[in-house]
Amino acid sequence: MMTKHLHTCRMSAALLIIMMAAVMVSACRHKAEAPDKDIVYTQEQIDSINFAATHHYSLNYNFVVKADSMQIVKQQPEEVINRMNTDTLAVYRHDHIAVAEIRIIPADSIDSVWVQVARDQATFGWTRESSMLAAVVPNDPISQFISTFSDTHLLIFLIVISVISVAYLMRTIFRRNAKIVHFNDINSFYPTLLALIVASSATFYSSIQTFAPDTWQHFYFHPTLNPFDVPPILGVFLVSVWAMLIVGLAVVDVVRNVLPTGEAMLYLCGLAGVCAINYIVFSIATLYYVGYVMFAAYLYFALRMYFSRFSYSYVCGNCGARMKRKGRCPVCGTVNE
Repeated sequence: MMTKHLHTCRMSAALLIIMMAAVMVSACRHKAEAPDKDIVYTQEQIDSINFAATHHYSLNYNFVVKADSMQIVKQQPEEVINRMNTDTLAVYRHDHIAVAEIRIIPADSIDSVWVQVARDQATFGWTRESSMLAAVVPNDPISQFISTFSDTHLLIFLIVISVISVAYLMRTIFRRNAKIVHFNDINSFYPTLLALIVASSATFYSSIQTFAPDTWQHFYFHPTLNPFDVPPILGVFLVSVWAMLIVGLAVVDVVRNVLPTGEAMLYLCGLAGVCAINYIVFSIATLYYVGYVMFAAYLYFALRMYFSRFSYSYVCGNCGARMKRKGRCPVCGTVNE
């Protein structure tokens, strides 16, 4: 007796359908709010709206200082431009500051935008926008996470650590003939799916930065994890982030039930290493446009390896052992037709 083993494929297909539906809904629901034509704006209000649209922040926006310190000037910007004597004071790392005033100074050849920031009632002053943005991060955990993982020094450190860790893990895994995604995988599509989602998310992340930098900049200043409140291009990215979390939980559950504890931990560490390499490689390669070709090749490789070597479509009707094709069961010897 033979029964078709379709649980993995059905669950994977259902997940992909949910992801596509979420993207479609996000595309339908996101609509820009039309300005009220009955409201008459002053020139100052119009300038403020235009500034917020192009610079993505406005008055009363909150930042956190990420540099060791940031110098601000007590006097007016014109006094700095004309090289008059001025007094400066500093705000330090982790200080919370708010935008108190914004001025456009066309006479400044370095930066025409000057921002007055305030830490408290006694600590406030002016600084050029370029100097401020280099030293602060929006007061939001998501923005701070993005800023941290966009740091060049951190990326180089992660690359070195990831390469060393993955090389050591791969050496250990292959020497012990342990399970590893793509090469000696388990009979579950979830690990392969997770690796593909990480690779596609990294590719899409770099694509947004390359082809829609203003959209990404706005998301950086006004982040959200809700794919329904952002433009469709960001909605797709956020859906992939949520899919990564959901599939990751499914992977842990499947591996825990399939492998012994020690082997399960080694498998999950190896999978985490593969996902880390995928993120680094595809996020960097896509910036130079070769990431798309690499992702297509990786997609073909991952799917071919799983479905040709590790996908078991049948189970034995006598003992329940999994089989790649009909015929004699390799465990109990029963012929399954």
